[in-house]
Amino acid sequence: MVSPAVPDAAVRQTRALALASLIALIVQGLAWELWIAPTGSGTLALKVLPLVAAVPGMLRHRLYTFRWLSMALWLYVTEALVRSTSEHGASQAMAVVELVLCIALFVFCSLYVRRRLRGVKAAA
Repeated sequence: MVSPAVPDAAVRQTRALALASLIALIVQGLAWELWIAPTGSGTLALKVLPLVAAVPGMLRHRLYTFRWLSMALWLYVTEALVRSTSEHGASQAMAVVELVLCIALFVFCSLYVRRRLRGVKAAA
């Protein structure tokens, strides 16, 4: 079990970047499906619900949240890759933006987990 000690500055900074990427991905997903290039009746906007569920865990520095989110992101990467190659116009551009945000969030989640675990090893 990871100790609930106060994380160092590098861990806090990595979490802030991951949280900013996550919030940007949520806003982008909602904007894409509801206003910019809506598909159908806007029900695809529900795809952001798992991302919203990750926010409280990230705010509490829950290592488990960063781990499952980094795995769940690959579903969004797959969607972005498919839609960036099969759609045109605004929807294609939004798919590329989603892809970039997913990759950034994955990198920040991975760095967060690595730095957190390194801090736990150093404390032990």
